[in-house]
Amino acid sequence: MPKVNVNVKWSGKKFENLELDTDESPELFKMQIYSQTGVPPERQKIMVKGGMLKESTDLNKLGLKDGHTFMMMGTAGELPKPPPQPVQFLEDMSEAEVAEALEIPAGLENLGNTCYMNSTLQCLRVMPELHDALNKYEGGLAGVDNRGNLTASLRDLYKNLAKASEGFPPLVFWQMLRQVFPQFSQTGPGGVPMQQDAEECWSEVLSVLRSKLPSDQASDSNFIERYMTGQMRTELKCAETTEEEPVITTESFSKLACHISIQTNYMVSGILESLKEEIEKNSPTLDRTAKYERSSRICRLPQYLPVQFIRFFWKPQERIRAKILRKVKFPLEFDASELCTPELQAKLSKAKTKLKDLDDNREAKKREAKRRKADHEVAGSSAMETDVIAQKEEEKVDWSQYLDPELLADVGSNPTGQYELCAVLTHVGRSADSGHYIAWVKKADDEWHKFDDDKVSIVRDADIQRLDGGGDWHTAYIVLYRAKRLE
Repeated sequence: MPKVNVNVKWSGKKFENLELDTDESPELFKMQIYSQTGVPPERQKIMVKGGMLKESTDLNKLGLKDGHTFMMMGTAGELPKPPPQPVQFLEDMSEAEVAEALEIPAGLENLGNTCYMNSTLQCLRVMPELHDALNKYEGGLAGVDNRGNLTASLRDLYKNLAKASEGFPPLVFWQMLRQVFPQFSQTGPGGVPMQQDAEECWSEVLSVLRSKLPSDQASDSNFIERYMTGQMRTELKCAETTEEEPVITTESFSKLACHISIQTNYMVSGILESLKEEIEKNSPTLDRTAKYERSSRICRLPQYLPVQFIRFFWKPQERIRAKILRKVKFPLEFDASELCTPELQAKLSKAKTKLKDLDDNREAKKREAKRRKADHEVAGSSAMETDVIAQKEEEKVDWSQYLDPELLADVGSNPTGQYELCAVLTHVGRSADSGHYIAWVKKADDEWHKFDDDKVSIVRDADIQRLDGGGDWHTAYIVLYRAKRLE
């Protein structure tokens, strides 16, 4: 059919003599209207015989003639303004410009098999409270205390990383690390530094920070003791007699272990397995060696909870620490209350239930928002903004009604037992003495930074969930959880 000239009435105005080619798609016509009215195509509600004009409508079947007038509803958005600077495409940018545009933080240069150290430092860097504690440390690099020098070098390294736009060489920290812990100075053929165990580096660095970071005057404890240290209640009882009283002790822990057996498929089951063991020792009641059962449960949860997957074991014939490649799934959100004593579970229960209700409500609102999207478009962006503000107001919670007062007063503890994953340290390779370590650190919802030494890229939740093992891909070795934020 030939082209026809039509009119469009909208918001008390009439736009005349718009050329409509009935052989083209309605989308092209909507773009013409957009150029005249400023109403985006997705907001246009155009009346035609039988209902609304759709993308699938055949314009030839509408029987249009010159002078036909369409009635339209819809709100105009602000007309786009020309960019203040010429558009620059990612492929035309340098690596530094891409990093700045995408807000990608700087990585750490590999100084020769130092990926174990780089990945550890990037994972620990995710904790803002650690930065605050380091900035309060007043020691320098020229002291006789090597542990103090290591702490000062970490403080300065994090400051330099915050300013860097490209890979930064951690030379000073590496030098201090080797002075405090000579095992990291081992070299192989040609004097090349040997690969080391990232978990050992993690533990040694935290041991130094535990001893050197300044304490808070009110609590007489420092960041590591408050935010990264939990308490475990352990019961030891003889399995061969009921006459012997169980021995109950409480001790500190800085990470949980996930044991991996042929039945282990999920992280929590591996942790539970590590909290129960059988040992043999002398029984004062039986006056001989007897079997004992040792069972442990957490009685204090810290804000930051690392979990180590016990993936390496010693093979005496090959004289190497071989790797267990079994797939073990770990969650993006983790309920740790199952690992706690009944007393702590009772204290966590009220806040745990409230958090679950909030999560369920958010999911329901997301589904409702999708259904009401069309209505929002007709009513305008101001209506949508009003709804968003109303939702935020509804979600404000007086947490003092749900949190146990004792847990609330315990600075650095997790008063809900609910965690979210914030960092993953992975290993790829068949043994602890070879392969490669990488850090994966959460930035925002469904957005993570992958730190492959000085190569930093953006990945998604789906990429993190692939790190559960089962093959030669990157496999989670240490996962770091943080207490869910209370809004």
